[in-house]
Amino acid sequence: MKLTDNEKRDIVKLLEEGKDLPEKYRFLLFGEKRQVEITWNNKVNEISNLSLPFQIIEQVDEPRDENIKFLQGSFDFVSGRQNAGWSNKLIWGDNKYILSSIKNGPMRNEIESEGGVKLIYIDPPFSVGQDYTIDVAIGDGEIFNKEPSVIENFAYRNTWNREGNSFLQMLYERLYLMKELLRDDGVLVLRIDFHWGHYVKGILDEIFGFNNFRNEIVINRTKKNVTKNTKQLALLSGVESLYVYSKSEEFFYLNTEYELDKKRESYWRATDDSAGVSGSPSRIVEGKTFYARKGCHFKFSQERMDELYKQGKLRINSKTNKVQYLVEASSTGTIDTNWTDIPGYSFSTGYPTENSTQLLERVIKACTNENDIVCDFFNGSGTTANVCENLNRKWLVTDIGKFSIHVTKKRLITTQRKLKKDGKNWRAFELLNLGKYQRQYYIYDGLTERDEIKLLHKKRKEQEFEKLILDAYKAEKISGFLTIKGKKGSTLVSLGPINQSLSRHHVEEVIKECLKNNITSVDILGFEYEMGLFPSVQEEAKSQGLRLNYKQIPMDIFDVEAVKKGKVVFFEVAAIEFRPIIKKNLLSIELTDFAVFYNENNLGIDEELKNGSSKIIAEAGNIIRVAKSKEGVIKRDILTKNWYDWIDYWSVDFDFESKPEIIKFKKDEKIEEVWTGNYIFENEWQSFRTKKNQKIDLISSKIEIKKDKTKVAVKVVDIFGNDTMKVMEVKI
Repeated sequence: MKLTDNEKRDIVKLLEEGKDLPEKYRFLLFGEKRQVEITWNNKVNEISNLSLPFQIIEQVDEPRDENIKFLQGSFDFVSGRQNAGWSNKLIWGDNKYILSSIKNGPMRNEIESEGGVKLIYIDPPFSVGQDYTIDVAIGDGEIFNKEPSVIENFAYRNTWNREGNSFLQMLYERLYLMKELLRDDGVLVLRIDFHWGHYVKGILDEIFGFNNFRNEIVINRTKKNVTKNTKQLALLSGVESLYVYSKSEEFFYLNTEYELDKKRESYWRATDDSAGVSGSPSRIVEGKTFYARKGCHFKFSQERMDELYKQGKLRINSKTNKVQYLVEASSTGTIDTNWTDIPGYSFSTGYPTENSTQLLERVIKACTNENDIVCDFFNGSGTTANVCENLNRKWLVTDIGKFSIHVTKKRLITTQRKLKKDGKNWRAFELLNLGKYQRQYYIYDGLTERDEIKLLHKKRKEQEFEKLILDAYKAEKISGFLTIKGKKGSTLVSLGPINQSLSRHHVEEVIKECLKNNITSVDILGFEYEMGLFPSVQEEAKSQGLRLNYKQIPMDIFDVEAVKKGKVVFFEVAAIEFRPIIKKNLLSIELTDFAVFYNENNLGIDEELKNGSSKIIAEAGNIIRVAKSKEGVIKRDILTKNWYDWIDYWSVDFDFESKPEIIKFKKDEKIEEVWTGNYIFENEWQSFRTKKNQKIDLISSKIEIKKDKTKVAVKVVDIFGNDTMKVMEVKI
């Protein structure tokens, strides 16, 4: 560092006055460490080194079989259980902590023993203002617009506050960790649009290196209608981009020998021109006229058009009346950057911003071989995992949304069933989440927590919000406890985290504190509950004389006026009833009841509705269409006619407690294993609704049981993606 005496004095003076240093000092003090760098307000270069254990909540390794299932003596991909080898991974949680925990924990050893991560494909939420509601089918085809959960809302708000600075910070931290996970010849493919592409490319150049930028691929997007403005020409955005980066200059290659282009079928490309419109005729075919006009997708000479017609490579599409010419697949095996011949989005699951299967197939075929590991840390509807399953790639995908995980699980089971039917192999997959969140790792607003002032400010905001919740619950705030925050009558009240799921660890701490202080009754309030939380900790508490009552905090808590007026309703978590059907040593399960108590979208609905309009809401455990006539008369129709209308998916583990839940963690560079005291739900049979088939079976297939008794676990996922589980001991 070479500074003049004057420069040193200026720096000291500016620091003493609490002023920012001029930009020139940045490079004088720290040197030119990066070839390319992009900066933004509150940019933080520190990357998380956190390592939390992964909990396996559920294992799915065998498509349902309607026939009687007999015990298998050994593993068989076509009809048996997977007992060894790589299991694909579907992980629920914040991808920042997931990435950090993979990088620094024992899962990285597992990944590297399987060859390492060859491809990371991500489609982050780059559209500010995007509508993330999801259409949920109710009963006979009615549609309920499901809002994002509180956890998803927090994540989205943290992504898009501060005019996009937080979006760039969010991506920066995660992209750095992703690069670390890639193997030496690994590839990252990132989808982005024109709003943020130039900024994101700067971040990618900084992290991966400018020389490791391989190219920008142009893909189709969903075109949106734009209102015509006579004063301004509206430029519709017809494309988005895939940025392709390699981890290193030395080891990059694409799979041209996999015959990517040869496997792409020849396709008909349409021009912008309709047949038979005004212009100079160049060829008459089947009574219609082709016109070669300036600006259309192709400009051929008369001789060339004659030749194409004779070869059968020029036609008029009878449905669209568009002129088309045949584009033949390349025989060279080269891959260009224009991928507009395939759709960029799909709508097969109803999930917003669902990437098309054709797009992911092309990316995965180009960048990987069979048995390579592919990751997607913004999973969405699960297209990446689904394509990998069909192409015999190993996969690991994550998402912060419970509904995303649920949609993906159903989609993958459907794929497994098809593979089984076709006599092809599939792999088991595990459903995981991060365990034992510590309070210091809670996400607040995406800001760094270095100084005490920010920490105190956040703590004050948290306390204010806790008081708001307790007031709405009509409980008084108390102190002196770690997990207990309030009291309602003789029952104490514990609050889960504000912007994380209420975890098993939190409940374990509540139980510990209650037993220590001779507390016998506690209400636990949470926005969202960790998958697999019930019923293990509940039974544990009951066996020790402690009553735990779980309550859901509604979205209405954010409406201050509703809190003041006492209109916020906290509702019970769902409850399952089922009965065993036993014939000799064959066991099946009948689902007999499922009770829910949701309230959503219903606050002030009567006043909100305009005359002549309607809205579908959740109220006291029913889905209701509220309609207001032109005269202002309110009518309510219940759409959930039966209790099973609430069920989107249910599954059975006929021998629960046969597979202990083992968590792995690193200690002094060694991997240690610990039994949590809980068990993994092994998904042996399932029934669920699909877009094409809304019916659901209420009686499982039979299974052979060779013991005197077994513990049966039944898991139900409701139409909103929330899961509930019940365990029953059954004597055979």
